[in-house]
Amino acid sequence: MLRVAVVGSGPSGVYAAQTLVQQREVPGVRVDVLDRLPAPYGLVRYGVAPDHEKIKSLQGNLRGVLEDERIRFLGNVEVGGEQLPTARLLELYHAVVYCVGAARDRLLGIPGEELGGVHSATSFVNWYSAHPDAETADFRLAGVRSAVVVGAGNVAVDVTRILARGEAELLPTDMPQPALGALAGSRVREVRMVARRGPSQGKFTTKELRELGSLPGVAVAVDPAELALDPAYAGQGAALPAVNRRNVEVLRGWAEDPPGGADRRIELRFFLRPVELLDDGAGHVRAVRFERTLPDGRGGVTGSGTFEEIEAQLVLRSVGYKGVALAGLPFDPAKGTVPHAAGRVLRDGRASVGEYVAGWIKRGPTGVIGTNRPCAKETASSLLQDAAALAARDLPDDPLPALRAAGLRPVEWPGWMAIERAEVELGSSLGRRSVKIPDWPGLLQAAEVSPPA
Repeated sequence: MLRVAVVGSGPSGVYAAQTLVQQREVPGVRVDVLDRLPAPYGLVRYGVAPDHEKIKSLQGNLRGVLEDERIRFLGNVEVGGEQLPTARLLELYHAVVYCVGAARDRLLGIPGEELGGVHSATSFVNWYSAHPDAETADFRLAGVRSAVVVGAGNVAVDVTRILARGEAELLPTDMPQPALGALAGSRVREVRMVARRGPSQGKFTTKELRELGSLPGVAVAVDPAELALDPAYAGQGAALPAVNRRNVEVLRGWAEDPPGGADRRIELRFFLRPVELLDDGAGHVRAVRFERTLPDGRGGVTGSGTFEEIEAQLVLRSVGYKGVALAGLPFDPAKGTVPHAAGRVLRDGRASVGEYVAGWIKRGPTGVIGTNRPCAKETASSLLQDAAALAARDLPDDPLPALRAAGLRPVEWPGWMAIERAEVELGSSLGRRSVKIPDWPGLLQAAEVSPPA
């Protein structure tokens, strides 16, 4: 029997586990999927916006994999700490596949980033998605009239949309009650999503972009003059990839049809680079200072020396993610990834026996959820090629007793099922559907696992 640990229960981890147990070349593979959190599914649970029910339904597919009798979910297990160093994990399994994602957001690197009201989009998403590590106290929206979202990807579109939505649209979601209450009671009336480059270079998908134009009571505005600065836009985008061309068409439609009266307004701005976050005199942001940028003819932009201030009491940066080093694993800080060859972890240029990577920690924070499937398959294929040598090592019959002996309190699948039931009960008590439990004590209590002493 080949015993494999997959660290991370998001799409890349689940797809890796699925590939390993469903292949026929190496019989008898058993996989433990370990996760630091007591709940599975990674970014599908904690990153997909709560109003995107179709995408969140992917949890059903992931669930089907994790319920395979050859796969075991072990949540509330942190790898890389004192209780379970990576070297110890490799003593308990023939192979380990690390699918730990890219957990840290990138900073803007401009003055004023420490001001109150300035946050990463990741923190905001964690808050409204009930991530147990979320800093809930930071998102008090009282007094916020105008918000600025810096970025032009799907996460930027998500947080823009959530800020502009009304209570009636958020009520059916599984958003935690404190976040729902804060968003429902907010006075945010203007949300500006700002990109440093042009409309043809946006990283959002067309489906996400179009959703902004279908929000009840929300007008979407685009400045035709900013669109005209983009050479690809001016040329009608004929040479653009299909997604970018469709994006330009959507933006053109909004620019040519100025919005009428509405309670709330979303404005998409382009060719503006943030250079400073301005203080209101009390340690809180009051505006963002931008420099107008211009195409440099090589796909980038250059500063024009012209500046503009945009009012904002809330600023969310969404300018990308980077991986975080895991103690015991090699790491390339420039790329934010673990060095590898076809998924095999490299130590000093050589493949490390039994260690593999998949997902963002392997390739960087690129692609969509589906991109993880071929990525995981490549890694699993490398592992299976090494299977004969890996399986020759004697191991304990079951690593679970050793994990418990180390002081870990794993949440197994029945514990996760108990969390799901508790969230349905919580929703029912609030007159809603299933509502996420947003904190560690609540999750562990629901799973009937005692918290650390």
